[in-house]
Amino acid sequence: MKMLKSTLAIVTAAAVLGVSGFAQAGATLDAVQKKGFVQCGVSDGLPGFSVPDATGKILGIDADVCRAVAAAVFGDATKVKFSQLNAKERFTALQSGEIDVLSRNTTWTSSRDSGMGLVFAGVTYYDGIGFLVNKKLGVKSAKELDGATICIQAGTTTELNVSDFFRGNGLKYTPITFDTSDESAKSLESGRCDVLTSDKSQLYAQRSKLATPGDYVVLPETISKEPLGPVVRKGDEEWFSIVKWTLFAMLNAEEMGITQKNVEAEAKATKNPDVARLLGTDGEYGKDLKVRKDWVVQIVKQVGNYGEVFERNLGKSTPLAIDRGLNALWNNGGIQYAPPVR
Repeated sequence: MKMLKSTLAIVTAAAVLGVSGFAQAGATLDAVQKKGFVQCGVSDGLPGFSVPDATGKILGIDADVCRAVAAAVFGDATKVKFSQLNAKERFTALQSGEIDVLSRNTTWTSSRDSGMGLVFAGVTYYDGIGFLVNKKLGVKSAKELDGATICIQAGTTTELNVSDFFRGNGLKYTPITFDTSDESAKSLESGRCDVLTSDKSQLYAQRSKLATPGDYVVLPETISKEPLGPVVRKGDEEWFSIVKWTLFAMLNAEEMGITQKNVEAEAKATKNPDVARLLGTDGEYGKDLKVRKDWVVQIVKQVGNYGEVFERNLGKSTPLAIDRGLNALWNNGGIQYAPPVR
């Protein structure tokens, strides 16, 4: 009898867990649709990724990923609100439900992807940690930085990676940590530290904000792998899939030559079956994701394909002037690659 009661208790608990699991599935999408917008966590001000313009509008590749999610869900890329977060605040804001998605130059690591109740939905930008110095320091390599004072943003993967690099090369350094990237950059400019270290994309962004950007140089070494991408809470596969496939849709659109200018014409007249599936004129792939049939059309029309978003925010025509490099498509010398909509 005791064994029977124990077995029934286990079965009942499993059933409750199962029901609870199903009840929670889709909770984020339901909440987003009910309130009418996507709440997106972005940086506290990083040019090219997420920074307010003179009118207060948040611009950057990370912000555009969130706009693309809104376009997929609502057919309206403007239905997004932004929370500007520093490195220490970002994960708590997502875990607590304050934001629906974190799109904030955040590195995908094993501990973040498995031990924090979070999951990464893809890679927006392949990056790596580097070093920014004033040219008057007279160094050409990071291996010449023995004894340097280094500004580092607190709560980032940079702290451990820099420690590993210096220890591995038998070098000494003095770290000074700051809560925001702007504080770090100002300390470099004032001479409080010899070096500013961060993801290279962030170094180019911060250099563009200095009074005399030409006085500073990013050293050639890249000392780590920093795949940056959007993050959602673990346990909601429905929302995870929407964010993941939004990013994949932007990459696939670039690969197929689908742009903001031609997307509507291609949707009406294409004879290419891959393009037809991507743009919703063949199949019910939007229905699978619980989004609009023309979800990819809306993403590309309102926000752009991946290449357009990259060039608008980070490319040669911007103050950052960053090469595509690893972020070029897989068939054009890079490693950006998306599974097909099929």
